[in-house]
Amino acid sequence: MSNPLARAWAQRGRFAVPVLLLLIWEFLARIGYLPPALLPAPSRVFMTWGDWIFGFDESAQDISGRWLSDALASSTRVFTGYVIAAALAITLGVAIGWWRWAERMIEPTLQMLRPIPPVSWIPLAIIWFGIANKPAIFLVFLGAFFPILMNTIHGVKTVNRDLLRAAAMAGARESQLLRFVVVPAALPSIFAGLRIGVGSAWMLTVTAEMVAVKSGLGYALWDSYYFLRYDLVIASMISIGLLGYLTDLIVKAIMNRLLRWQHSGTVQGARA
Repeated sequence: MSNPLARAWAQRGRFAVPVLLLLIWEFLARIGYLPPALLPAPSRVFMTWGDWIFGFDESAQDISGRWLSDALASSTRVFTGYVIAAALAITLGVAIGWWRWAERMIEPTLQMLRPIPPVSWIPLAIIWFGIANKPAIFLVFLGAFFPILMNTIHGVKTVNRDLLRAAAMAGARESQLLRFVVVPAALPSIFAGLRIGVGSAWMLTVTAEMVAVKSGLGYALWDSYYFLRYDLVIASMISIGLLGYLTDLIVKAIMNRLLRWQHSGTVQGARA
């Protein structure tokens, strides 16, 4: 099988399981095995989702045609909280992983805060920031911060010591070691944390929107639940999953671009 045909077949196989599950779900709904009031058929969900996006028949009622603004509101909160979390977590992670004094001073406090579920911060977030974007951004920050931090610390601590010795023998200063050896060598672990963190960021923004914000996909989901519109609830869940998947693809694309050396080394090793 030629390479283009193999790639096309692989792409087709990626969608086989989701399509099969949708067909089974539609069939069970059509024969009445699944109560439409509790679990609407996929066809109804996608029709309602389409009206939410394009506003063609108002089957989504008050949110008809508002999907883009809801998705943009949620995406903005995710992006803001995630970028702040990534910048701070990577900086602290490198410091804790490299300097013993930073590990002794900072890590115990962070390790005490890490087991606290981010959702338990909701009352304080509302008291501190009110009902607006800020509590949602704060919760996104908390959800993304610790996965990125822990993976950064791990990546810095597990840098190959032979690389450090070789750079030191070549006359590299500590700042040069960090910039040209430690951080590049820790990038695979850092990106693992970034990919985990972006998923957590989406989970937390939806939770925050349910209680602290009056817009976004999470708010639409919770509002639809109150009005027993389970087709909209499922459409909201699909929207969140799709946007989360797309943001993960973006992080993955950046990772593949920055870690070309790793992939090329793997390919060369496999060929050898």
